[in-house]
Amino acid sequence: MTTASAPEWVSTMPQWAQDGYAYIEGLWYEGVFGLSYGEVLTAIGVILLSLMIRGLFARTVVRAITRAAAGTKTNLDDALVTTISAPLKLVPIIVGVYIATQVVDLPPTAQAIADNILRSMVALSIFWTLNRAVGAFSFLFTGLRETLSGAIVDWLVKTLQVLFLIVGAAAVLDIWGIPIGPIIAGLGVFGIAVGLGAQDLFQNLIAGILILTEKRFQPGEWIAVDGVCEGTVEKINFRSTLIRRFDKSPMYVPNSKLSDNAVTNFSRMTHRRIKWVVGVEYRTTVEQLKFIRDEIEAFLWDSPEFAKPPATALFVRVDTFNASSIDFLIYTFTNTTNWGEWLALKEKLALEIMDIIERAGTGFAFPSRTVYMQQQDPPEIMSPPELSERVERARVQKIAQGKALGMDMDDDGGE
Repeated sequence: MTTASAPEWVSTMPQWAQDGYAYIEGLWYEGVFGLSYGEVLTAIGVILLSLMIRGLFARTVVRAITRAAAGTKTNLDDALVTTISAPLKLVPIIVGVYIATQVVDLPPTAQAIADNILRSMVALSIFWTLNRAVGAFSFLFTGLRETLSGAIVDWLVKTLQVLFLIVGAAAVLDIWGIPIGPIIAGLGVFGIAVGLGAQDLFQNLIAGILILTEKRFQPGEWIAVDGVCEGTVEKINFRSTLIRRFDKSPMYVPNSKLSDNAVTNFSRMTHRRIKWVVGVEYRTTVEQLKFIRDEIEAFLWDSPEFAKPPATALFVRVDTFNASSIDFLIYTFTNTTNWGEWLALKEKLALEIMDIIERAGTGFAFPSRTVYMQQQDPPEIMSPPELSERVERARVQKIAQGKALGMDMDDDGGE
C-alpha cells in the first residue's frame, strides 16, 4: 500500500515528531485484509449510516404506507403492507452494504465474498417476503375454506411458509457454491433414522390429516372423546389438538387419540333430548293416569319449543310398575341446541308436569313400604277434572300426521 507524501509542515517538526508521524502514517495505510484503516472506517461509517437511515425509514416511509393502506376499504393493500413492512426495512441495509463495497477498493477475493453477501441478503429478503405473503393473503382462500376446512387451509399456509424458507435457504447455499444434492441425500438418510425413532410423531401427523379430511370437528366446536376429555376445540396442530375444557384449562391431546377413539361432536346435533321417568303414587286411578298422560303429551305437542314427529320421536306413556310408584316415560326433544335455553325448557316442562299431577288429584311417589296391620277402607276414588282444549288439538294433529304417514295412531285419546 503506497503512502501519500507528507505535508511540508511536517519537515519543520523535530526529528522525533517526524519519526512518529511516519510510523502512524504507515500503520494507517497498512490496514488489514489489504485495506487501509481509512477505507475500513469509511465502510463501517457507511454501514452505520445505513442503519440510522433504516430507523428513520421505518418510522416515516413504512408508517406512511401503513396509514395510507388503512384508509382504504379493500383488504388487499393491507395484506400487501403487512407482507412488505418487515422486509422493506432491509432495503437501507442492503444499499448501505453495496455502497460500502464500492467506496473501497476490495481485493478480488474480498469483493467476491461481499458480492455473495449482497446476493444472499437479497435472496433472503425475497423469500422472507413470500413467506409473509402466504399468511397475509390467506383471506383469499375463503372459498377453499368452505370446500375443505379452515384447519386444512391453515395447514397448507404453514406448509407453504416452511417451503419458502427451505427454498430460500437452498438459494443462499447455491450462492455460496455449496452443493445441495449431498445435503438433501444426507437429510433423507437422517429422516429415515428419525422416522424409525419417531413413529409416534408421524402417527399423530397422519392422524391429524385424517381428522381434517374427515371433518370430524373444527375449531370452536364442542366435542367429547371417550376416555380422554371433553371441551371446545381451539386449534388443530400437526401433532396434537388444543382442547379447552369447561374449567378453562387447556388440554393438548395427541391426534392419534382423537383418531382412534370415538368422538362425539355436540356442536352438530340438531335437537337436544329430554328423557325422564316420573313416578306417581299407586293410589292413582286409571282415569287419573290417562289424564296425566294426555295433558303432558298435549303440552309437548302444543308448545313450539319442542320438536314433533317425524323430525324426532315424542312419547308420553305409562311405562313401569315400580316398587313404590307407577312410572311415566317422557321422551321428547327440544328444537334448540343451546344449553341454557334447553335448561329453561326443562324447567318449564318440570313445572308443567307438577301442575298437571296436582290437578289430577294425585301426587309424586317416593320410595316407601306400607305394612297393613288390619283391614282398611279402600282409598277414596277421585274423579280427575275435564281435559283441556289442547288435548283435543294434540289428538287431531296426531291423527292427521298418522294418516299422512299411512299409520294408525288411534288410541283411547284419554276418553
